[in-house]
Amino acid sequence: MSGPTRLALVEDDPLQRRIVSEYLAQHGLRPATFASGAEFKREHAQSLPDLALFDVHLNEAEDGFALARWARARSSRMGIIMLTAAGDTVDRVVGLESGADDYVTKPFEPRELLARIKALLRRAAEAPPPPALLTEMRVGTARLNLERRVLILADGTEDVLSASEFDLLALLVKHPNRPLTREWLLETAAHREAEVFDRAIDNRIMRLRRKVEADPAKPEAIRSVRGVGYIFVPPKD
Repeated sequence: MSGPTRLALVEDDPLQRRIVSEYLAQHGLRPATFASGAEFKREHAQSLPDLALFDVHLNEAEDGFALARWARARSSRMGIIMLTAAGDTVDRVVGLESGADDYVTKPFEPRELLARIKALLRRAAEAPPPPALLTEMRVGTARLNLERRVLILADGTEDVLSASEFDLLALLVKHPNRPLTREWLLETAAHREAEVFDRAIDNRIMRLRRKVEADPAKPEAIRSVRGVGYIFVPPKD
């Protein structure tokens, strides 16, 4: 990772915010601190940091999970660590399904938090850069043209996708080999339509499979991930 590490801390408790930021500063990491998710969004509307620490229980309309989903929708590479006072397994699972990479339960040992931050930054530095996204991507037996927003079927005919179908398929294609939750897909890709329930995503996936799969009953490109959602698997050849 070239250049200085950009780190952000979103924590609405002033004392916790000061303790964490001062400890990290003593170890060469100087996080930009925010008292709310709204402040973080305003500051990072155009460019996200390398890693962010999100407190789960923010005293505002959106909690840390919603903030994590917002950030993950804009970057697949930014590191996200959730800070939660709850030791409940559900919180931890929801945090990871929201796009977080790790979580730390309060009260935490500062050295543990520092170790997790460094480990996540090290993995990010070692990861190969994402491949440049082509204008046209193979999806099963079809090709998705991202510029023209059309799907070129196996027989060469073009299918003009609805806005929600295109948004959903483009999201899957832009995050290959990564399980994406129904909740995240619904929040990110379904904003143009009145459908606001989980089955809306499932119905759209079924329609897309009929267009891109050799056998929609045995999907190879858009696969289901039990208990999570869906994953796009690019062709191997």
